[in-house]
Amino acid sequence: MPYYVYILDSHTSDKYYTGSTANIAERLKRHNAGATTSTKAGKPWKIVFTREFGPKSEALKFEFYIKNMKSRKLILELIHSGNAG
Repeated sequence: MPYYVYILDSHTSDKYYTGSTANIAERLKRHNAGATTSTKAGKPWKIVFTREFGPKSEALKFEFYIKNMKSRKLILELIHSGNAG
């Protein structure tokens, strides 16, 4: 089963959120329903980047890399790389 890393954009809070999931559409619904504490304040969220991975472990490594970099510049580069959701 493929796993995905995604980046969400919130125009209301001017923030990005990075996560991973096997079901992007369902995960976005949960974010926009306020079911995730860390994204509750930024609703509505929009998917601006996705990248597919085979194993979950590879997706989690990439998600950790993005979060560990703490770089808005990196996030913007990924978004503009052509892998937008």
